[in-house]
Amino acid sequence: MCKMTPNDTALDNAPLDGPDWGEDLFDNSAEFADNPEPRCPCVLILDTSQSMAGEPIAALNRGLHVFHEELLAVPLARKRVEVAVISFGSEVRVVQDFVTVDQFQPPLLQAEGETPLCTAIVRALDLVEKRKERYRANGVPYSRPWLFLITDGMPQGDSLETTQQAVQRLRTAEASRKAAFFAVGVEGANMKLLARISVRPPIKLEGLKFSDLFAWLSASTARAATSEMKNET
Repeated sequence: MCKMTPNDTALDNAPLDGPDWGEDLFDNSAEFADNPEPRCPCVLILDTSQSMAGEPIAALNRGLHVFHEELLAVPLARKRVEVAVISFGSEVRVVQDFVTVDQFQPPLLQAEGETPLCTAIVRALDLVEKRKERYRANGVPYSRPWLFLITDGMPQGDSLETTQQAVQRLRTAEASRKAAFFAVGVEGANMKLLARISVRPPIKLEGLKFSDLFAWLSASTARAATSEMKNET
């Protein structure tokens, strides 16, 4: 016969004010129950350092609205494309975790601080892996995630270890087709450095044509989302 200890009694009498794990699991899967469409995840990694102050950050904010509006115009993309936004300036922030385009609200970005570019890349890769775990747990097909970096400067505030980690993880992700990384350099960006970080040649943005850039990105993402999607690893 099992003898009850004082600790057992304390547990039995403890108030039930903790998290309801059953309810939590239900909430976590509700988004996929309501929208079982395959997903096309895209992370925007955006430079909000002090050098982006003024017209550059204003143009970037306008570009985000173009990206959102053009994807909303494609019915299937509204349900399939998931957007996350990471900014890097005075700190690296997940401004927006993954949501479908119909739930996405473009944030108002502000420029301040340094340029911890590689820290932001590592955070983006972590965010993608966490999201893929959710897809797999809920049986949701997904395409290869896109990571889209926009920066106007030289990385500042990253440790050597973080820089090496970002480069190695990007190369591994590309080689295993676990992610596709695109780098865009705004006027003043160190294009040679971006070429070392990215497997693909970086794109040089002409002037501050963020709206054109995001129009291209939204069209490319919409095509990927509306094509026959093959589940990635």
